[in-house]
Amino acid sequence: MTPSLGPTIDVGELRAMLEGDEPVTVLDIRTTEDRAEWAIPGSLHVDAYEALKTGDPDALSGAEIPRDAPVVTVCGAGTVSLVAMEQLARRGYDARSLSGGMKAWSLAWNSAVVPIPGGGASVVQLRRTGKGCLSYLIGSDGEAAVIDPSLPPGVYQRLAERHGWTIAHVLETHVHADHLSRARLLAERTGATLRLPEQDRVAFPFHPLRDGDAIAVGASRIVALRTPGHTPESTSYLLDERALFTGDTLFLAGVGRPDLEASAEQARQRARWLHVSLGRLTALPPETLLLPGHTSEPVPFDERPIVSSLGDVTGRVAMLGLPEEEFVATILARLPPTPPNHAQIVALNEAGTLPEGNPTDLEAGANRCAVS
Repeated sequence: MTPSLGPTIDVGELRAMLEGDEPVTVLDIRTTEDRAEWAIPGSLHVDAYEALKTGDPDALSGAEIPRDAPVVTVCGAGTVSLVAMEQLARRGYDARSLSGGMKAWSLAWNSAVVPIPGGGASVVQLRRTGKGCLSYLIGSDGEAAVIDPSLPPGVYQRLAERHGWTIAHVLETHVHADHLSRARLLAERTGATLRLPEQDRVAFPFHPLRDGDAIAVGASRIVALRTPGHTPESTSYLLDERALFTGDTLFLAGVGRPDLEASAEQARQRARWLHVSLGRLTALPPETLLLPGHTSEPVPFDERPIVSSLGDVTGRVAMLGLPEEEFVATILARLPPTPPNHAQIVALNEAGTLPEGNPTDLEAGANRCAVS
């Protein structure tokens, strides 16, 4: 069945509705398997994709869909959801289809302010709600730094302007394999200093950060802590000795995988490095706030930051208490499936370029950087 052109809603419009807590039912019509990979928080699921694709007029007839709010139908790329929208419209629903589907949704984002007790800096956590990428805008006395930007540069620029901050530093924790870095582009557009961990992987100019290097952001201070393991150059950042930005080294419920772009023996060696790095981080005061680079769950529009104390994480992640050889064996036995397109993404991030066309063609899908 070929759907006729019908009403659609774009990602920005749907994002605004969810962020504003407006009444809306998001109807995910993908297969159960596809939904398990990633989904829009709070969405209603009806596994009707195959039936809709073949033109079954009764594909949604048995679904209990509320009538007291607009319905936005969602599929992978925004085509089959048009069929679902038309069927619902014929039944009297106020229905629209999400243009671009979940591929487009991978760039949707929301934010949350992270309280830093006793700290002089303000921290905003930006979350790609479908992809799980977490980036940070840190402001103090009119200056700002951005860590691991994965959203279009304008997002960070507008937020900084809203707070009265000038972006002076753009930092990366490592060369990413699951999303395209916007760090170089953001630095170019703002005139900020681009700072990456010292390494020879990337092919563009940057200011190298070595272990112990400190960066002033207004009245605050960010110190680089070399934490190899997930990648050889992985580096965490400690803000005012109160908040720790760990990238993909340590998560709230797991640790970073050591195997991407690595041979079996390299992965084993990286796992040993990771064990040492995690020991270094867990030796910090337990009240230190841990702010990771990713989350494995879709992020709701609840303005609640994804954060935990280091002490809570240490108690939650059992692998952190294992001796080295047992840790290495455990993490290598629990590796999740390899992220799609990781080789192409790494190559682009090493070159410092974005692909032609729609970047979500490479980035769409769940994050798979953690081992739990």
